Amino acid sequence: MPDKNITKEYSNGEITIVWQPGICAHSERCWNKEKGGLPAVFNPNKRPWIDPEGASSEQIMQHIDRCPSGALSYYRNDKAEAGTTKSDRAPHITVSANGPLVIKGPAKIELLDGSTKEMDKTALCRCGASNNKPFCDGSHHKINFQDA
Repeated sequence: MPDKNITKEYSNGEITIVWQPGICAHSERCWNKEKGGLPAVFNPNKRPWIDPEGASSEQIMQHIDRCPSGALSYYRNDKAEAGTTKSDRAPHITVSANGPLVIKGPAKIELLDGSTKEMDKTALCRCGASNNKPFCDGSHHKINFQDA
């Protein structure tokens, strides 16, 4: 299990890709071609697994915007504010079939230890099997979680 507080950055000079493995839901959308992945940039069989030179910055940004957990984000290197792509819209919660609750839009999450995380999107565990509660870590696949 990755450290929940690790943040890694990968830059192509124009944008910086930010990866927070501790909140990754392992949806495989980043790299799996069958799920619309971008394997020239995201390849879990390589180290480092993110190659920011593998596609245009625009392609990478569009792809990262589809990350359901918010574990992948980016910032433009010519902007002063680094971190995630932020939204001004109201939060929207979607129940994923046999999967997590996906929150899109600004949300402040208070954790059990009293700390808070402000996120523009994230996936919250609904199956109860995550080793990183309240965040989804993909465990619903391992336990074959099914909606009733």
